[in-house]
Amino acid sequence: MTTLIRSNTGAPRMARRPFLVTLLAAGVLAGCGTDAAPDPLVPSGPTGRVRFVNLITDTLRGRVNARLEGLPFGVNLTYTGSTPASLPAPNTGIYSPILTGERRLELRRTIDTNTVVLSTTVSVVEGADYTVYATGGTGGSAITPFITRDTNTVPTATQVRVRVVHLAPTAGNVDVFVTAPGADLTTATPTLANVPLRGSAYLTVAPATVQVRVVPAGTAPAARPGAVAINVPSLVLPGGGARTIVAADNNIGGAPLRAFVLVDR
Repeated sequence: MTTLIRSNTGAPRMARRPFLVTLLAAGVLAGCGTDAAPDPLVPSGPTGRVRFVNLITDTLRGRVNARLEGLPFGVNLTYTGSTPASLPAPNTGIYSPILTGERRLELRRTIDTNTVVLSTTVSVVEGADYTVYATGGTGGSAITPFITRDTNTVPTATQVRVRVVHLAPTAGNVDVFVTAPGADLTTATPTLANVPLRGSAYLTVAPATVQVRVVPAGTAPAARPGAVAINVPSLVLPGGGARTIVAADNNIGGAPLRAFVLVDR
């Protein structure tokens, strides 16, 4: 079946698709949050939502353009770059809607769009949210997807939902501490203990400004202050919000390790 789709510029083009996906018209007003913000794709049937995050640790293959079901989804994404949140206004949604079923995400080098660095399929269920991380690449190693199914129900005004995702291969298993800023690690209890690579867990906490620190799993209490591999010294967690904290290697792999925060709601 041949379907006509229209770009943000208004110029029509032909796309051979068994379903309709139209790009958002540029005149839609921008909003905020996962529900109010406009999205770059507007499907015409039952949908889930998808977000992409670039964690490719290879300077040759790590700067990419993303295409979701053959349509532009992100351009010139560097390390830790995400989409659709990074797209120009008004396309500033945190996730993008996509029709249910097996959906294709493809990454191509920005400087050579003939080179595909990753092609993967996301199994989209109606009403579900997904984050696709592209990982690997150090020393020419394989680039592989890691896909999470995300919980984005609305927290109460007195709660914040926090997810920790461990994608730092150099770190090994880790203990994660979410504390008041400057809290003594020698007397603290791990918020998450012995988290493996590609491990992920949700927490529900009170709104606050917190410090997030990561140490090798099982580090003795007295040794923790000197063993901190990742430190987020001040993270504001707003009531009714949701955040994902991602532990990662540096942009070419290995140390120094780092963390970055994704806004989920």
